[in-house]
Amino acid sequence: MITVHGIPNCDTVKKARTWLTEQGLAYTYHDFKKQGVPEGALAQWLQAVGWETLVNRKGTTWRGLDEATRAAVVDADSARAALLAHPSLIKRPVVQWSDGAVTVGFDAAAWAQRR
Repeated sequence: MITVHGIPNCDTVKKARTWLTEQGLAYTYHDFKKQGVPEGALAQWLQAVGWETLVNRKGTTWRGLDEATRAAVVDADSARAALLAHPSLIKRPVVQWSDGAVTVGFDAAAWAQRR
């Protein structure tokens, strides 16, 4: 089963969910806002894709953090703490594919090759 993790008002998450539906691919959706960040999954994502990929440094949440908090995100452990405290810092969507692979962001061409 494919699991899409994100927040419902994120345009990229909306595009990803629409694409999966259009392709006829069944998936479950995990809403960070309502369900929180699954700590076990976060550890897996950090290992699979790296903390640099998961931390969205271009978003408004990152820009809204004070300089000391941003400067403290320097490795997987500090990123994990920041991502748990501020789920909107996670680049979205995070997708756990049926084969166990983890991807971050939406790329229709890359996703089509996964089919």
